[in-house]
Amino acid sequence: MSTIKKRKLILFTIVTLLVLVLDQYTKYLAVIYLKGKESINLISGVLELQYLENRGAAFGLFQGQKILILLAGVVFLIAVMICIVKLPEEKKYNALYIIAGTMTAGALGNMIDRIRLDYVIDFIYFSLIDFPIFNVADIAVTTSVIVLVFYILFIYKEDDFEFLNFKRKKNGDTK
Repeated sequence: MSTIKKRKLILFTIVTLLVLVLDQYTKYLAVIYLKGKESINLISGVLELQYLENRGAAFGLFQGQKILILLAGVVFLIAVMICIVKLPEEKKYNALYIIAGTMTAGALGNMIDRIRLDYVIDFIYFSLIDFPIFNVADIAVTTSVIVLVFYILFIYKEDDFEFLNFKRKKNGDTK
Protein backbone atom coordinates (compact mmCIF):
# COMPACT_ATOMS: atom_id res chain seq x y z
CA MET A 1 0.00 0.00 0.00
CA SER A 2 1.37 3.40 -0.96
CA THR A 3 2.07 6.21 1.49
CA ILE A 4 -0.64 8.32 -0.15
CA LYS A 5 -3.25 5.58 0.29
CA LYS A 6 -2.20 5.13 3.94
CA ARG A 7 -2.65 8.88 4.53
CA LYS A 8 -6.10 8.82 2.99
CA LEU A 9 -7.09 5.82 5.11
CA ILE A 10 -5.81 7.70 8.17
CA LEU A 11 -7.97 10.68 7.13
CA PHE A 12 -10.98 8.36 6.79
CA THR A 13 -10.26 6.85 10.23
CA ILE A 14 -9.80 10.23 11.94
CA VAL A 15 -13.06 11.59 10.47
CA THR A 16 -14.88 8.41 11.50
CA LEU A 17 -13.53 8.53 15.06
CA LEU A 18 -14.18 12.26 15.54
CA VAL A 19 -17.79 12.06 14.38
CA LEU A 20 -18.36 8.82 16.32
CA VAL A 21 -16.99 10.33 19.55
CA LEU A 22 -19.13 13.45 19.04
CA ASP A 23 -22.22 11.29 18.50
CA GLN A 24 -21.63 9.09 21.54
CA TYR A 25 -20.72 12.04 23.78
CA THR A 26 -23.85 14.00 22.83
CA LYS A 27 -25.97 10.91 23.51
CA TYR A 28 -24.27 10.55 26.90
CA LEU A 29 -25.14 14.19 27.64
CA ALA A 30 -28.72 13.59 26.49
CA VAL A 31 -29.07 10.76 29.01
CA ILE A 32 -27.67 12.89 31.84
CA TYR A 33 -29.52 16.14 31.13
CA LEU A 34 -32.66 15.14 29.21
CA LYS A 35 -33.81 11.64 30.21
CA GLY A 36 -36.91 11.84 32.37
CA LYS A 37 -36.98 15.64 32.17
CA GLU A 38 -38.88 18.30 30.28
CA SER A 39 -37.56 19.23 26.85
CA ILE A 40 -35.21 22.20 26.60
CA ASN A 41 -36.24 24.98 24.20
CA LEU A 42 -33.21 26.27 22.30
CA ILE A 43 -35.22 28.43 19.91
CA SER A 44 -38.83 28.75 21.04
CA GLY A 45 -41.20 27.05 18.62
CA VAL A 46 -38.33 25.98 16.37
CA LEU A 47 -35.69 23.79 18.02
CA GLU A 48 -35.78 21.68 21.19
CA LEU A 49 -33.68 19.08 22.94
CA GLN A 50 -35.97 16.20 23.89
CA TYR A 51 -34.94 12.69 24.97
CA LEU A 52 -36.33 9.75 22.98
CA GLU A 53 -35.50 6.04 22.91
CA ASN A 54 -35.94 5.04 19.27
CA ARG A 55 -36.41 1.31 18.74
CA GLY A 56 -36.71 1.73 14.97
CA ALA A 57 -34.45 2.98 12.20
CA ALA A 58 -34.17 6.47 10.75
CA PHE A 59 -37.01 8.70 11.91
CA GLY A 60 -38.69 5.82 13.78
CA LEU A 61 -39.21 3.50 10.81
CA PHE A 62 -39.10 -0.30 11.35
CA GLN A 63 -39.93 -0.18 15.07
CA GLY A 64 -38.79 -3.29 16.94
CA GLN A 65 -36.86 -4.75 13.98
CA LYS A 66 -33.45 -4.78 15.72
CA ILE A 67 -31.95 -7.74 13.80
CA LEU A 68 -33.09 -6.42 10.41
CA ILE A 69 -31.74 -2.95 11.18
CA LEU A 70 -28.41 -4.32 12.45
CA LEU A 71 -28.07 -6.55 9.39
CA ALA A 72 -28.74 -3.60 7.08
CA GLY A 73 -26.11 -1.61 9.00
CA VAL A 74 -23.52 -4.36 8.61
CA VAL A 75 -24.21 -4.66 4.87
CA PHE A 76 -23.91 -0.88 4.55
CA LEU A 77 -20.59 -0.83 6.43
CA ILE A 78 -19.19 -3.66 4.30
CA ALA A 79 -20.16 -1.75 1.13
CA VAL A 80 -18.46 1.41 2.42
CA MET A 81 -15.30 -0.54 3.32
CA ILE A 82 -15.15 -2.11 -0.15
CA CYS A 83 -15.48 1.36 -1.71
CA ILE A 84 -12.77 2.80 0.57
CA VAL A 85 -10.33 0.02 -0.32
CA LYS A 86 -11.02 0.47 -4.04
CA LEU A 87 -11.03 4.28 -3.91
CA PRO A 88 -8.21 5.72 -6.05
CA GLU A 89 -5.45 7.85 -4.54
CA GLU A 90 -6.03 10.82 -6.84
CA LYS A 91 -6.71 14.16 -5.15
CA LYS A 92 -10.16 14.48 -6.73
CA TYR A 93 -11.34 11.61 -4.50
CA ASN A 94 -10.30 13.22 -1.19
CA ALA A 95 -13.86 14.33 -0.45
CA LEU A 96 -15.08 10.74 -0.77
CA TYR A 97 -12.79 9.65 2.07
CA ILE A 98 -14.34 12.33 4.30
CA ILE A 99 -17.89 11.55 3.15
CA ALA A 100 -17.33 7.82 3.76
CA GLY A 101 -15.86 8.53 7.20
CA THR A 102 -18.87 10.62 8.17
CA MET A 103 -21.32 7.99 6.88
CA THR A 104 -19.44 5.21 8.66
CA ALA A 105 -19.44 7.12 11.95
CA GLY A 106 -23.18 7.73 11.72
CA ALA A 107 -23.93 4.09 11.00
CA LEU A 108 -21.59 2.89 13.76
CA GLY A 109 -22.96 5.41 16.28
CA ASN A 110 -26.50 4.14 15.95
CA MET A 111 -25.36 0.49 15.75
CA ILE A 112 -23.47 0.89 19.04
CA ASP A 113 -26.65 2.16 20.71
CA ARG A 114 -28.78 -0.58 19.20
CA ILE A 115 -26.39 -3.35 20.31
CA ARG A 116 -25.68 -1.88 23.75
CA LEU A 117 -29.13 -0.54 24.65
CA ASP A 118 -31.63 -2.14 22.22
CA TYR A 119 -32.60 1.37 21.12
CA VAL A 120 -31.02 4.51 19.70
CA ILE A 121 -30.88 7.71 21.75
CA ASP A 122 -32.41 10.63 19.84
CA PHE A 123 -32.64 14.14 21.26
CA ILE A 124 -32.78 16.89 18.59
CA TYR A 125 -36.28 18.03 17.68
CA PHE A 126 -37.30 20.60 15.04
CA SER A 127 -40.67 21.51 16.51
CA LEU A 128 -41.32 24.15 13.83
CA ILE A 129 -42.05 21.43 11.26
CA ASP A 130 -42.70 18.60 13.74
CA PHE A 131 -39.77 16.67 12.26
CA PRO A 132 -38.97 13.30 13.89
CA ILE A 133 -36.46 13.50 16.75
CA PHE A 134 -32.91 12.63 15.65
CA ASN A 135 -29.25 12.63 16.78
CA VAL A 136 -25.73 13.50 15.60
CA ALA A 137 -25.34 10.11 13.86
CA ASP A 138 -28.47 10.80 11.82
CA ILE A 139 -27.11 14.23 10.89
CA ALA A 140 -23.81 12.63 9.83
CA VAL A 141 -25.47 10.06 7.57
CA THR A 142 -27.98 12.51 6.09
CA THR A 143 -25.51 15.29 5.34
CA SER A 144 -22.92 12.92 3.91
CA VAL A 145 -25.53 11.39 1.59
CA ILE A 146 -26.59 14.88 0.45
CA VAL A 147 -22.97 15.89 -0.19
CA LEU A 148 -22.31 12.59 -1.99
CA VAL A 149 -25.31 13.12 -4.27
CA PHE A 150 -24.09 16.67 -4.98
CA TYR A 151 -20.64 15.35 -5.92
CA ILE A 152 -22.14 12.63 -8.12
CA LEU A 153 -24.43 15.08 -9.92
CA PHE A 154 -22.15 18.11 -10.26
CA ILE A 155 -18.49 17.24 -9.66
CA TYR A 156 -17.71 13.72 -10.81
CA LYS A 157 -18.21 12.22 -14.23
CA GLU A 158 -19.45 8.69 -14.85
CA ASP A 159 -15.91 7.53 -15.66
CA ASP A 160 -14.73 8.72 -12.23
CA PHE A 161 -16.50 5.72 -10.72
CA GLU A 162 -14.85 3.05 -12.89
CA PHE A 163 -12.97 1.93 -9.77
CA LEU A 164 -16.25 0.45 -8.51
CA ASN A 165 -16.51 -1.84 -11.54
CA PHE A 166 -16.22 -5.45 -10.39
CA LYS A 167 -15.83 -6.88 -13.90
CA ARG A 168 -12.53 -8.60 -14.61
CA LYS A 169 -10.37 -6.98 -17.25
CA LYS A 170 -9.88 -9.04 -20.39
CA ASN A 171 -6.37 -9.63 -21.73
CA GLY A 172 -5.33 -6.68 -23.85
CA ASP A 173 -8.08 -4.49 -22.34
CA THR A 174 -6.63 -1.11 -21.38
CA LYS A 175 -9.67 0.14 -19.49
